Amino acid sequence: MPHNHVYEAEHVTDDEEGDDLDEEMEEDPHIEDIDGSDSEEDENDYANNKLRDTTAAQARMGRDIQGIPWEKLSISREKYRQTRLEHYKNYENIPQSGDVSSMESKVVEKGGAYYQFRRNSRSVKSTILHFQLRNLVWATSKHDVFFMSNFSIIHWNALTCTRSEVLNVAGHVAPIEKHPGSLLEGFTQTQVGTLAVKDGLLIAGGFQGELICKYLDRPGVSYCSRTTYDDNAISNALEIYSSPSGALHFTAAINDSGVRDFDMERFQQTKHFSVSLASESYFSKS
Repeated sequence: MPHNHVYEAEHVTDDEEGDDLDEEMEEDPHIEDIDGSDSEEDENDYANNKLRDTTAAQARMGRDIQGIPWEKLSISREKYRQTRLEHYKNYENIPQSGDVSSMESKVVEKGGAYYQFRRNSRSVKSTILHFQLRNLVWATSKHDVFFMSNFSIIHWNALTCTRSEVLNVAGHVAPIEKHPGSLLEGFTQTQVGTLAVKDGLLIAGGFQGELICKYLDRPGVSYCSRTTYDDNAISNALEIYSSPSGALHFTAAINDSGVRDFDMERFQQTKHFSVSLASESYFSKS
């Protein structure tokens, strides 16, 4: 996905979805409230932390878990959901791949309670630049969530309802540790395209092939790497894992058709696979 087409693709998608909306929904002056995070009022509320959360008790009493004021709209939640399901166009890399997978999948009996709603924290807002970007929200436990909010990587504790900034990439970010191959000059104003958080390690991948590695229990950044200077260098996906020897590794899929493996015990790139459609390929980590 070339980075220079990111915003263009997003606008095309928005236009296509707008054409498919029901006329009643388009003409309703309150319909913008459904996507309330885009309104100027909500943006100010986010900045001032004034948006009300929705608790499980309030949801049981009838409050919408997303905070949508359905009673003020001329369309019901059920009608809106029905229209959305009928007209929403899902993005597919492979045409009609969903039809094939549904034929191969086992139909699960509906009606089971797999999850229970606990809380919607509307004052905590993640920002994703483009609908194709992956893994920008990570849950490392039942209560710990890491996500992108503009140029900040935020940790949210769902138990205490507190947030803290883990890393800010709006300005200059450089490693405070010295390792062979690490880019000591670091990066400035990195646009993060993907994240990985696991085993106390956080990795951010940028639009220009940047990799920023930070241990959550250490101050500062430990390692920076520019994987490629290719024009098409968006970091598509990252995966942190332990090798058979127990060493901590991560794999990075970059849009230059490269998949790279890094040993974080030695802070070294150990493998580089050159393949087509790197983000869609699967590799054995043996």
